[in-house]
Amino acid sequence: MNIREIFPGVYKIDGKVATKNLVPGVKVYREQLVKSGKDEYRLWDPKRSKLGAAIVKGLKHLTIKPGSSVLYLGSANGTTASHVSDIVGEKGKVYCVEFSAQSMRDLLLLCEQRHNLYPVLADARLPDRYSEVGKVDVVFEDVADKSQTDILLKNIAAFKAKSFLIAIKARCIDSSAAPKKIYSDEKAKISTKAKVNEMIVLDPFEIDHCLITGDVK
Repeated sequence: MNIREIFPGVYKIDGKVATKNLVPGVKVYREQLVKSGKDEYRLWDPKRSKLGAAIVKGLKHLTIKPGSSVLYLGSANGTTASHVSDIVGEKGKVYCVEFSAQSMRDLLLLCEQRHNLYPVLADARLPDRYSEVGKVDVVFEDVADKSQTDILLKNIAAFKAKSFLIAIKARCIDSSAAPKKIYSDEKAKISTKAKVNEMIVLDPFEIDHCLITGDVK
């Protein structure tokens, strides 16, 4: 078995992306568990996670790392959040903001298993409603909203984040425009407030999606 670390807290096992399981023996979404000595890894399915897809497609730099505090906007039922939990580890924190009460039920169960996940039932468009989160290192957004870029910029400013990742959902912004045009427009909008480092189109794992990452100016 060939295991190598590609980012702090993220590994490749025989060519497949994985994270070291913070809760050994426990699966989150029927992912495969791989044991090596005393360590257990969770294979990261790129079809179930936009961040996982971006890593598979060649993401060059990941600012989420061990010890990071992450504000995760649109965490849904926690599939990707669980891998972020693995990455930040014992000393990190992941604040999971989710608007759907149904998704929050699943997320609450996950947070009971993973002590570094903190559930926040709130609307990401209104960061003042969860201001108690305080300053964070990274904002990661995966929100299906026409104003998703504005939501990102508002939260970056509110929580004084140093870096960001956002999954741009082209069809939520404009159902008729070409996705590449939408990606370019949203990248330009982000660039007025922050430095864009990478833009990765997520097809075929997530059609009409891209992931944009960067640092705050």
